[in-house]
This record gives sequence, structure tokens and C-alpha cells, in this order.
Amino acid sequence: MHKSFPDDFLWGVATASYQVEGATDVDGRSPSIWDTFSSTPGKVKFGHTGERSAQQYYKYKEDVRLMAELGVGSYRFSLSWPRIIPAKDGRVNQKGLDYYNRLIDELLSYGIKPNITLFHWDLPQYLEDDGGWLNRDTAYRFADYAKVCFDAFGDRVDMWATLNEPSVFTALGYGMGVHAPGKADWSLVPKVQHNLYLGHGLAVKAFRDGGYKGKIGIVQAIMTGRAATNREEDLEALDVYRDGARMYMDPLFGRGYPERLLKRHNITMDIENDDLEIISASLDYLGLNYYFEHVIKASADDPRGFTEAKTHYRRTAMGWPVVPQGLKRLLHWVNDNYSVKEIYITENGAAYNDVLAEDMESVHDEERIEYLKGHFKACAESVREGIPLKGYFLWSFIDNFEWAFGYTKRFGIVYCDYLDGRRVPKDSYYYYREVISGNEVF
Repeated sequence: MHKSFPDDFLWGVATASYQVEGATDVDGRSPSIWDTFSSTPGKVKFGHTGERSAQQYYKYKEDVRLMAELGVGSYRFSLSWPRIIPAKDGRVNQKGLDYYNRLIDELLSYGIKPNITLFHWDLPQYLEDDGGWLNRDTAYRFADYAKVCFDAFGDRVDMWATLNEPSVFTALGYGMGVHAPGKADWSLVPKVQHNLYLGHGLAVKAFRDGGYKGKIGIVQAIMTGRAATNREEDLEALDVYRDGARMYMDPLFGRGYPERLLKRHNITMDIENDDLEIISASLDYLGLNYYFEHVIKASADDPRGFTEAKTHYRRTAMGWPVVPQGLKRLLHWVNDNYSVKEIYITENGAAYNDVLAEDMESVHDEERIEYLKGHFKACAESVREGIPLKGYFLWSFIDNFEWAFGYTKRFGIVYCDYLDGRRVPKDSYYYYREVISGNEVF
């Protein structure tokens, strides 16, 4: 064993509002697009919805106590926009603010720093009814909502993220239609992305103008991949593949949208006067979510010019390959190509088919421990190699609503019995506790 991380390395856990809170129709909360989507027959496995979920709205004190016993320094969670601003008229729901105030104060009482994401996909349905993120006005409504949150919680919160995984939200929600709002039309994706990014930039501006304390950034799930071989055609295919990552990174760093990708797919961006300047507002940090990496090879048959190559990697219950070194490659690619002050791994974890042991008080999830161990080692190596990686947030603190998979996939290091809400720490919880306590990988 050896000390693998600096003393000030920030260890945390992560969740998202619709995935853990439940209480979807109490205390003034109005429906989100995920309430609508999950209640539509055939959209979510077994018709599951977020109505109950892990019940964190009611069990937050128990969850925070478990986080404290785990030893984390921070909890990354998202705010439910329709819980805070439940109607089109913009009125603020005090009961919504009260819940998050209680959660924030409970965290702080244990010395755990709140890390808040403003938008983790649960857009208010009333905004969707007016066009949602296809409507440019939603970007301005997002900035208004962000300011409400900064004013309400900014005295106690010093780490904010505007958007979670805009690339995933746009691709799955608008390109493929397998996530809310369920639109399967790839031509919509660029417009949605631009409006999301305009909202991001306006929220950052509101944060700067308001003089709030702490840091603000964005959370990305970009895919940078690796080439199947060192042949020139595969390396060129990989570079074309990476244009997908550049599409979501370049505008944030003042480079606009990548011309090669726009031309290749005949995309016209609907950009107004100062949009790109607003979007490229200075970030205090970049959050990166990493689960797996694709291996890319050239393909004359694929209109994109590339395809995914077969690999030997073990896979999680999601069918995702376990590639710890891909995390290291991602970190280096970002650091080599963009001027990033600080990087945080804001999500990393794995789903496995977890079951309660015979004693009903434990879960033996050895595969998850091995997954985490490999990724912790990749993080430690990256820190030693000069990457400005300042923290790591494990996904997820607790089993929860896994979007279109409903409750069939368990990512948590705490087992949730969805019948009674009981919490059972898994073996991975205790492993993570030991990693945190010694700042070391073993």
C-alpha cells in the first residue's frame, strides 16, 4: 500500500434528483419531462417511474449519515427544477427550497460539501409544452432558475455545475428518442445543444455577475476512444470520431463548433450575435463522467467513416466494457487539448446484478470493487503525471431509477430495497471507505 492521492483530494458520491428523490407530486412539485416519459407505456422497463425511487426526499438524513460514515468530503446531487419553479409564471415554490435547505444544512452539519448540478435532465413539463430545449427562450428561463438557486443556496454551496452530460441528453432524448422527451430526430440535436449551451453561458454570467462564492463548471460525458490498430486509416477514423467530443468541448473554450463535423453532416447552427461569447464564459472546473471507452476502426461501409471494433473486455450489467485505462486516456486528451484549471471525475461506477446475502444485511459485490480499484489506479497515475485532477465522485451513492432501465440496474454502493426503502451498504461501500480514509488504492 502507498499513499496515492494528495491530502486535499476531494472524495465524493453522486446522484440525481429524479433518480433518487421520489415524492414527485408532493409539496408543490409539478411534473417534469421524465414524469411524462416514464408514465408513457413502453418507454421505461416494466413501466417503472420515479414516483417512489430511493425516497431520498424522506430519507435524506439517513443517507447523509451513511455518507458521513463513508467519509466523503462532498455530495454531488442535482436540483429538481419543477420542485423549485413549478409553474410557467415563474413563481418560486418555498417548500421546494425548504427541502434543499434541509439537505444542504444536514450535509454541512457533518462537514460534507454540497456540490449542486442545476440541470440533470428533468426539465419542467410546462416548458416542454412550449417547445422545451428546442425553444431558445428556455435558455433564458434556465438562467432565471439558476439565479433563484444561487440566491437561495449560494451562501452555503461553493461548487456548482450548470448541465449534466449535454451530449447524452441530446443524443438519447432527441436523436434516438430512448430518453425524455422521446424525440427521435437527429436533425433536432444541434439546435437543442446550442440552446443548452446558451443557457449554460447565461447561468455562468449570472453567477459571475452576482459575485457568488465558489466554483462553477459543467459536467461532460465525452467519448474520445482509442484506435483499434496503429494503421493510418484507423488513426484517421479515431480523429473523426473525436469530432463528437469536440462538438461539445470546443464551444466552451472559444473555438466555436467544429467545422469538419458540421460539413460532414450538413449541419447549420442557429447562432445569434453574442451567443458564442456567452457560451465560452470562463469555467472554474470541468467535470468528466466516465464509464467506458470505445475502440474505433475505419469503415468504408459506415457513413460516419468509422465503426466500433470488437474487444476482449469484461462487461458490466449494462453491457459496457470495463476499461480503466480509458479514463486515463480521456484525462490526458482533455488536458492536452483544452486549458482546464481543474478536473473532477464527477461520475464513475458500474452496475452489477447485486443481491442481498443470506443474512439480508450485506451485499457481496466483488466485481464492483475490482471495477473501482482499476479506475482509482488510473486516477492516481493521472495525478502523478501532472493532470489537474482534484477529486472523484462515485456513481452512485445508492441504487436508483436508471432512466429507461427503470429499477433493473443497480449502480449504488448502498443497496436500496425498493419495497420498503431500507438501505444496506454493500462491500464496495466499505472498500471505498478504506480508500478515502488512507487516500490510497489497494
